Amino acid sequence: MTREIEIGNVTLGGDRPLVLFAGPCVIEDETLTLRVAAFLKEMTAELGIGLVFKGSYDKANRTSVTSFRGPGIDEGLRILAKVKSELGLPVVSDVHDVSQVAQAAEVLDVIQIPAFLCRQTDLLVAVGETGKVVNIKKGQFLAPGDMKNAVGKVESTGNLQIALTERGSTFGYNNLVVDMRSLAIMRQTGCPVIFDATHSVQLPGGEGGSSGGQREFVGALSRAAIAVGIDGLFLEVHEDPSVALCDGPNSLYLSALKQMLEKIIAIDRIVKGH
Repeated sequence: MTREIEIGNVTLGGDRPLVLFAGPCVIEDETLTLRVAAFLKEMTAELGIGLVFKGSYDKANRTSVTSFRGPGIDEGLRILAKVKSELGLPVVSDVHDVSQVAQAAEVLDVIQIPAFLCRQTDLLVAVGETGKVVNIKKGQFLAPGDMKNAVGKVESTGNLQIALTERGSTFGYNNLVVDMRSLAIMRQTGCPVIFDATHSVQLPGGEGGSSGGQREFVGALSRAAIAVGIDGLFLEVHEDPSVALCDGPNSLYLSALKQMLEKIIAIDRIVKGH
């Protein structure tokens, strides 16, 4: 059993019910962000699960230099602060550099380390020192057992509020594959484990100037991960992924989300004996 972590009004880990981490890949504008957050809040309340709203203020690892990155840290954090104040939701976003950490910690409930940066010692330590919950995404290039070293860097600051996220491993060119053993291996650290189902079906750089994706497999992979045993599920969602400014091919339609989650929650309850 993993340790329990308090995120606002949500408890992640232990044998607690599944927590959903969801939102658009990138903050496109304030109106869309608040609308998606309100939809997710109402839906998760009906389903009886916790919600942490996700939105990136900057996507620093886009495929092309011309790709939309987001509104930037100042505007992005202002919008996320509004999600917190108006809807009462805890929020998570990424940091990419030590210089962003202090400002991000003023707003975020969970500070997320992107997969490509999960070995960056100075960044992990700086985030740990904030005392905030830290979500470390496993690098596409790392074995799951290696994540104990990332955990150790954050724990060296005295911060034990750490979650780990699986988001697929590089499998040849422009492709990812999920080894479900990874979820069980990372849970041996005692940290709650989250499965990032939408990034796991990403095809990095698969469209030449942008990444592709196979959203048709998100449901199947999510059900498999729940059956293995996880604490949280990470999903990127959009009202209309066909016009999303980032990661549209692997994002889910809001309209299809509830039906998919009902099946996943049923499996989670069986696995955890609820």
